[in-house]
Amino acid sequence: MAAYMRGVIYLLSLERNSLLSRRGSFMLEPKRYVRGLRRKPVKVLFPEDEASKIPKQPMPEPVKPNVKREKKAIVTSAAKHPEESVVFKARSSAQEATKPVHLTFTKDEIDGIRFERAYPGDKRLARLASVARSRTFREHQGKILLEGRRLICDALDAGANPQMVFFSTVERLRELPVAKLKRATLVKVKFEDIKIWSDLVTPQGVIAIFSRPDPSRLNFTNRGHSVPLSLICDNIRDPGNLGTILRCAAAAGCHNVLLTKGCVDVWEPKVLRAAMGAHFHLPIYPSLDWSDIEHHLPKSVTVHVADSSCGTSRREETTDSHINISDKPSKAGDYGWVSASKKNKQYEDYDSDSDCEDEGVSLPRVDTKLYYESWAQSPTALVVGGETHGLSLEAVELAEKTDGQRLFIPVVPDVDSLNSAMAASILLFEGRKQLLKVMQSMKNLKSKASGQFS
Repeated sequence: MAAYMRGVIYLLSLERNSLLSRRGSFMLEPKRYVRGLRRKPVKVLFPEDEASKIPKQPMPEPVKPNVKREKKAIVTSAAKHPEESVVFKARSSAQEATKPVHLTFTKDEIDGIRFERAYPGDKRLARLASVARSRTFREHQGKILLEGRRLICDALDAGANPQMVFFSTVERLRELPVAKLKRATLVKVKFEDIKIWSDLVTPQGVIAIFSRPDPSRLNFTNRGHSVPLSLICDNIRDPGNLGTILRCAAAAGCHNVLLTKGCVDVWEPKVLRAAMGAHFHLPIYPSLDWSDIEHHLPKSVTVHVADSSCGTSRREETTDSHINISDKPSKAGDYGWVSASKKNKQYEDYDSDSDCEDEGVSLPRVDTKLYYESWAQSPTALVVGGETHGLSLEAVELAEKTDGQRLFIPVVPDVDSLNSAMAASILLFEGRKQLLKVMQSMKNLKSKASGQFS
């Protein structure tokens, strides 16, 4: 009877434990653990004669990890245990951060100079090209953009300092003097990238970033062919006109070119294209005040101004060759290239259409002379104004101060005046011709004098 009661109590305890385990959402299955016996295998001893005859069993090969199965197991475990997956992701990101980062560009060599191959997403060309197209950034960062083989070669020959050169093919790089690019960073990019940032219709596949050159430190190869003739550009605001004027000044052998603060930036891409390398054939000094301009001119210089007026009165003067133009009165209305809106307060009430000399303020008196007459007999400076704003009053005052004249280019009736670039080219080559004639005559006199004394 006692044994029966113990069995009933044991069954009731089992039922109670099962009910409690179902409420806790987990099942407990009773397991019977059997302690295994640990026995060492028996070592077999062979005789010495037969030990060498027994073949040796090959060592088992190490099991190679299956990457796909491991990844699959990681994904399934992460789905079952999301809190463990967060820890795994943190560990993997920390391991990746410690790994060294390898860029995808490689370095090659050409004539002993290393160049880089741009990696995908390289924005150096885009960043530098956008900077070089802004005048503010050009002045603050001191960088300019040059495009094309000829312009880059002229800059390198003059001694400009290259910083970065972007090229599409190795053949394009070989067209440049590679020996002068040792200090620059050479980057090979796709032609499509150069085409995006190029201003040319047909890009040449090479763009270079230079330091903004100092004209006093450049080496100009054609200084032996220059004449004592300086060009002053006043209020030239059209990039094409300024570039053409600089090209004419370099071709005429001018001593230097001075630009006032009202001119367009001389390193603008449109000016560089129109000048065709003139920036590196003669010194150009931009953004000068009139007080600074006098310091860049010789002490015995004569300043002349280009008169672009071709009014009715001026046509009547040119029709009669016996009239002395220098005796004609000069008032404000005679200057067709003088702007009506001036910064100086004493000229605010000036009216260029006034017929009376007493109305408004008279300009400095400067005599008029035809361009083919003698006006360049000593160190000379020529002032050319813009077509919109014209010459400034400081230019006329400087001409009066140095006993200069107004140079007039006559045109046929009912034809508008020439633009600034055309007028500058005519006057510059005429001035060069007159100065060369004077220099040749002085050379002949010296040779005759040396022959007499010898």
